[in-house]
Amino acid sequence: MTTDSPYDGSTPLAREVADITRRRRAVETQNFPLPETPRVITVANQKGGVGKTTTTVNLAAALARQGAHVLVIDLDPQGNASTALGVEHRAETPSVYDVIVGEATIDEVVQKSPEFERLFCVPATIHLAGAEIELVSLVAREQRLRTAVELYLAESDDPVHYVFIDCPPSLGLLTINAFVAAREVLIPIQCEYYALEGLSQLLNSIQLIERHLNPDLRVSTILLTMYDARTNLANQVVADVREHFPQQVLDTLIPRSVRISEAPSYGQTVISYDQNSPGSLSYLEAAAEIATRGAVA
Repeated sequence: MTTDSPYDGSTPLAREVADITRRRRAVETQNFPLPETPRVITVANQKGGVGKTTTTVNLAAALARQGAHVLVIDLDPQGNASTALGVEHRAETPSVYDVIVGEATIDEVVQKSPEFERLFCVPATIHLAGAEIELVSLVAREQRLRTAVELYLAESDDPVHYVFIDCPPSLGLLTINAFVAAREVLIPIQCEYYALEGLSQLLNSIQLIERHLNPDLRVSTILLTMYDARTNLANQVVADVREHFPQQVLDTLIPRSVRISEAPSYGQTVISYDQNSPGSLSYLEAAAEIATRGAVA
């Protein structure tokens, strides 16, 4: 006689609960190695809606939760990363705009996120929308952010382990500044049709930056987001991306999740909003992979 009780280990619900429990225990017992020197990572993809900001704030929160000192630089005029990290970013707030145009240092505008003790954010305000035009006439316009980041890292009393730069969905001067300031690029790719469309343009842009402005830049990480295991399309996208980029793609897949979508409306990341949800566990696992890969590299 069979039973459909949720306590029956053969039911889909019971298997899912068991899997989440196993993953939670694995993450809780895992040590995230801290890098010896700061890792500056730009999160970029000119396609909108692929999970750039979501990935930025949740990876940052996951690493800070494990004890890393993490700085998030919100370089998107929409300011969504600032919202998710619970920091003030009204129009009059000192922000990354003031840093870009040379009117302030990062140390003067950085805010501590209420999420975790060692998580900090340089907010974006609406003024950043006009920064692209203003940058055109500035001296060393591609180097503005890099200079500010290097100064902050050099003068910080508490060593910074990770800097994440959240880019706007474009390949303009703000994104170029982010590429020049970083040593690594993390590209989120959604598991949907046209996932690879436009990626070649992004990779060409990164190669140009590497050749002319930042020889240390490399695509270190590709993260597959919005994964739905029930669809053949999502599984085909995963297979295609892993075939093209076998070294860069993380093993972890970020699922479609209501919890991930809900968290920013409460001024939180999913890491603190619902740390036991599949989405939260996935970002913790992705953060562990990034930390471990960096230690190996």
